Amino acid sequence: MAAKVTICQCTVADSDALTRNNISAFWADPYWVLGWKHRTLEYHISQVAKRMPRNLLNDREIKRHQKAVDAETGRLVGYARWILPESRATLADGTPAWPDAMVPAVSAEEEAEIRKVAATAHWDPNEESDHLAKHIQDAKKEILARKEYIRLDYLAVHPDNQGKGIGTALVQSGMEQAEKLGLDIFVYAKEQGAGVYKRLGFRVERDFVLDDSEYGGTGRVYVALMIYEQNPRSEGEAKAGQGSVA
Repeated sequence: MAAKVTICQCTVADSDALTRNNISAFWADPYWVLGWKHRTLEYHISQVAKRMPRNLLNDREIKRHQKAVDAETGRLVGYARWILPESRATLADGTPAWPDAMVPAVSAEEEAEIRKVAATAHWDPNEESDHLAKHIQDAKKEILARKEYIRLDYLAVHPDNQGKGIGTALVQSGMEQAEKLGLDIFVYAKEQGAGVYKRLGFRVERDFVLDDSEYGGTGRVYVALMIYEQNPRSEGEAKAGQGSVA
């Protein structure tokens, strides 16, 4: 059953709720957890919570953040972060593009304290398997070099709230803004998210299957680099640009 949610702006006051939502969501990803297998979920949440306010304030000019809030309970149930091209982050009249998704600024004193606390967080990811994705990062850079995209940089719905259309609602909100700005969309998608994006009209530009079994993973990690075009190419043109690597 689809949840009734409101999509709205994030503030630094949302940091604790965002942290629990986001880390719980990614903890369900076996490949992502390889980087934190030396930590418990609760401990990692406690440390990321120290960093979250700073993350929300970083690069305010180009980053846009939205949360999904349950219309009945008022609880935060999902989150999305988008990144605008620098050249399109400001409108012709000098005002910010998509201002409703900008995190409000805080006082200089509050920001200084936020950054001080963030620096105390225990942050030591296990990076031994990172090299597996190097060719994916290279392909991502190649795609992003072709033109300007708005990037869906982060999408997270707590496992307790998945399958209720919350992620779809968050993506659709950003798609509406991309259409207004005349920008195509890029997303680095994992297997679970790829189905959502395909249903919304995204297509796979490149996809990959990684074997992470050497590091204790499942042995199969699917990643798709996907784009949504405001003016889609013909089927033949689209197929010519696609590729798959195992």
